[in-house]
Amino acid sequence: MYSKMLSLRFPEKVVNEPIVVNLVKRFGLSFNILKATIYPRQEALVVMELTGHRKNFQKGLRYLKSLGIKVESIGQDIRRDEERCYQCGACTAVCPTGALNIKRPEMEVHFEKDKCSACELCVITCPAMAMEARFDRRLLY
Repeated sequence: MYSKMLSLRFPEKVVNEPIVVNLVKRFGLSFNILKATIYPRQEALVVMELTGHRKNFQKGLRYLKSLGIKVESIGQDIRRDEERCYQCGACTAVCPTGALNIKRPEMEVHFEKDKCSACELCVITCPAMAMEARFDRRLLY
C-alpha cells in the first residue's frame, strides 16, 4: 500500500462534484480528510491522506488533475523548542494521527515525523508555544 499527505485545490466549477467518492469507487483508494475549507461556488482546499495500491494511486492523481484540481504533496518540518517544552503532553491529546505521543516510562513527548499530517493542532494547543510548523509544499509532477 502507498500513502501520501496531499493538498487539493478544487476550482469552483467542480466543488459540488462527488470527486472523493469517485476516488474510492473507481480507483479503490481510501482517504482521511484532515482539513477542509469548502464554500459553494468558490475554490476549495482539502488536506487529506490518500492511500491505495501505487498503480491505482497514480490513476487517481491523473483523474484529479484531469478535473483541474491542483494536487500538491505536503511535507512538514515540525520542531519543538526543547528549552520551552515542559513535557505537559497537551499536544498529544489533540494529535489526530498519533505522531505526537507519550514515551513511557520516561513520560516524555515523542514525535514520529512520518505519521504527521501537518494539521497544526499541536502548534495551536501548546501552552508553552514550544511547537513550530514549517511547510514545504512541492508539486507531485
